[in-house]
Amino acid sequence: MKETFTHDNTDSMETERLEVQAPKDLSIVASDAIKYTAYIMLLFGFLYFLVAYLGPML
Repeated sequence: MKETFTHDNTDSMETERLEVQAPKDLSIVASDAIKYTAYIMLLFGFLYFLVAYLGPML
């Protein structure tokens, strides 16, 4: 079975564009910066614990 595609249907469809905008509220940006800084500090603290305390036991 061969399917035929008509271009009439695709011409009537409009493409929807989604515009991504940066957050304009500085409190949101500051909150995200604090949150990700805390994640990084926790990660480095955990890695330091592994190296300093559990490393010599191996």
